[in-house]
Amino acid sequence: MNYLYLYAAIVLIAMTLYVRRQRRIHDTHSAELQQAVQSGLAEPASLHPVVDFSRCMGSGACVKACPEGALGVVNGKAVLVNAAACIGHGACMAACPVESIKLVFGTERRGIDIPNVTPQFETNIPGIFIAGELGGMGLIRKAAEQGRQAMDAIRKKRGAKADFDVFIVGCGPAGLSAGLSAIHHKMRYKLIEQEDSLGGSVYHYPRQKIAMTAPVELDIIGHVKFNDVQKETLLAFWLDVVQKTSLAIAFRERMESIEREDGQFRVRTNRGSYTAGAVLLAMGRRGTPRKLGVPGEESAKVAYRLADPAQYVGQSVLVVGGGDSALEAAIALSQEKDTDVILSYRSAAFSRVKQKNRLQLEQQEKAGRLRVLLNSTVARIQEHHVEIDHDGVVQRFKNDVVLVCAGGVLPTPLLQQIGIQFDTKFGTA
Repeated sequence: MNYLYLYAAIVLIAMTLYVRRQRRIHDTHSAELQQAVQSGLAEPASLHPVVDFSRCMGSGACVKACPEGALGVVNGKAVLVNAAACIGHGACMAACPVESIKLVFGTERRGIDIPNVTPQFETNIPGIFIAGELGGMGLIRKAAEQGRQAMDAIRKKRGAKADFDVFIVGCGPAGLSAGLSAIHHKMRYKLIEQEDSLGGSVYHYPRQKIAMTAPVELDIIGHVKFNDVQKETLLAFWLDVVQKTSLAIAFRERMESIEREDGQFRVRTNRGSYTAGAVLLAMGRRGTPRKLGVPGEESAKVAYRLADPAQYVGQSVLVVGGGDSALEAAIALSQEKDTDVILSYRSAAFSRVKQKNRLQLEQQEKAGRLRVLLNSTVARIQEHHVEIDHDGVVQRFKNDVVLVCAGGVLPTPLLQQIGIQFDTKFGTA
C-alpha cells in the first residue's frame, strides 16, 4: 500500500511540474503575441503557417523547429506569436507530429499577390517561367526542384536565334538549380544576381540558422542528402558546386525590363541588353532594395543587407532605416569590438518595431556603443566620409560602410507591366 502512495505522490509531483511549465510557456508566448499586436507586427509578410486547432496537440515541436521564434504555444495550441519574423521555410510544418500545420499566403485582412503558373511553372505569357520564392515557394528543397523542373520544360522550347536559350534571374536555390540544369542539358544560358552573393534569401539568414533539413535532387550533382544543415554549411555547399561545375553567375546585375521581340525576349539589365528564347524568374519576393537616391550610392561600400556583423569589426558603419531590420543591424554591429555605429532615420521616432529592439537600441546608445540620428537623411556618400542632414544641418562623419535597410521595391509592378497575371491569396495555399 505504501508503494501506491509513493507512486501517486510521484505522479502528482510530475503533473504539478508539467502544469507549471505549461503555464510558464503560455504566459511567455501570450506576452510575445500581445507585444507583436501592440507593435503592429502581427501580420506575416508572405508564406506562413496556419494551425488546425482541432488537430494540434500543443507538443511544441513546431516551436522548437522554428529558428525565427515565430511560433509559440498559447492555451495549449500552436500560435503564430511573432508573425513578422516568419519567412515561410516550412520547418514547422515538417516537424508537426500530427500534421496540423499548412502553409498559406496572405490573411483574411491582407492579400498576397501570387503569379499564375502552369504545372510546368510557365506563366500566362508563353516562354516566361517563374520558380521558387517569387512563385510563393519558400521551402529551399522545393524551390530547387521547381528550378530543375522549369528548365526541363524550357529546354524543349529552345531555338537558335537568340543570344541565349534561357535567361535566369536570381541565384537563390531555384536559380542555382536551374543553372545546373542548363549546363546539364548543354543550353546557352545567362544567370544574373542583383546582389554580390549567391544563395538568395538564405544568404541573409541569421548566423548558424538551420536552413535545410531535407534531401534535394540537382542536375549534375545528383541526390544530395541534408539533415539539419546550417546556413553557413549550405552556402559553402553551393559555392563548392559553383566552383566544381563552373556555373557562370553575373553578380550585381539587375533586371530592368523584359519585352517581346521577334518571337523571343529582349531582357535589359543595368549592364546590357540580351535576347533569350525563354526567361526564368527565380528572384525572391523582397524585390530590389529600395535606394536612397543620393550622390555616391553606387559606391562599393554601400550594402543593402547585413549578413555577418563580424566583417565590419573596427570600422565606421552608417545604418539607414527605421524598421526592425535597421535596428537589429545597428544593435548587432554595435556589439562588435571597436565598431563605430550611427543609425540614421528620417522620422522623429521609430514606429512599428519590436519593443525588444527598441529597448536594446536604447541600452546600446546609453552605453555609448552607437549613435542615433532621428530626423536625418543622407545627403552624400564619399569614399571615406558621409554627409548627413540632421535637423536641417549637414554634418560630415567618418565612414567605411553604409548599410541601407529601407525595405525593397517588390517586383510585382514590373511583372504586371510585362503582362504576367496574378491571383490575390487571402489566407489560402
